[in-house]
Amino acid sequence: MIKDPGIGATVAVAAVLALAGCASSSEGSEDRELTVFAAASLTDTFTELAEQFEKDHPGVKVTTSFGGSSDLVAQIEDGAPADVFASADTKNMDKLGDLAADPQDFAANTLEIATPPGNPAEITGFQDLAEAGTKVVVCAAEVPCGNATAQMEEETGVDIEPVSEEQSVSDVLAKVTSGDADAGVVYVTDVTAAGDTVAGVEFDEADQVVNTYPISTIDGSDDADLAQEFVDLVLSETGQKVLTDAGFSQP
Repeated sequence: MIKDPGIGATVAVAAVLALAGCASSSEGSEDRELTVFAAASLTDTFTELAEQFEKDHPGVKVTTSFGGSSDLVAQIEDGAPADVFASADTKNMDKLGDLAADPQDFAANTLEIATPPGNPAEITGFQDLAEAGTKVVVCAAEVPCGNATAQMEEETGVDIEPVSEEQSVSDVLAKVTSGDADAGVVYVTDVTAAGDTVAGVEFDEADQVVNTYPISTIDGSDDADLAQEFVDLVLSETGQKVLTDAGFSQP
């Protein structure tokens, strides 16, 4: 029996075309990218959630950008290509106006004092931060943690004279861990995330000032549906567990 070589060639060509089609489809899926802007205090939790999102959405790349909420707002207003924004307070989210499509509260946080390991300055409470000679670092007033610190000073009557005002909680922690400060005012979650690199000092008045964290898709996002899916993950049981495990409370 003589085999028709044309049949084999046809099958081979079909197989090649099929593989090419699959490759083309795969390459197309890799083009989807989501850009998430989030407050510096969300670095660990949102990095974990971004990895989870990528696992749940094969072919999607999540790019995260962390920093002081006020700085991130300024970048978005200047046209930075953000799809999602998570702020450490409602004040900075409100600055975006209609650019924030539908802000929803997803977490809350309170302040805590961070000191170098061993707490060499023997800080015991918020009032100790006003002691002469104590080198204290805080966030700048326009940053949520700085605004919260200012509110705490008003609530307690404690007047801190910081040696430095930083643009994010990450910068405050860096000053503490480098030994440039005796203490820094950050969030409970930042102390938890820093592990053994700092010591945490809780104080009774912390519950008097609570920061609420909102999240929103950004109007004009190149992939609004995908952006909303990321917001949904943060609001979901899975997202909320990641946040509570890190020390955040419910809004």
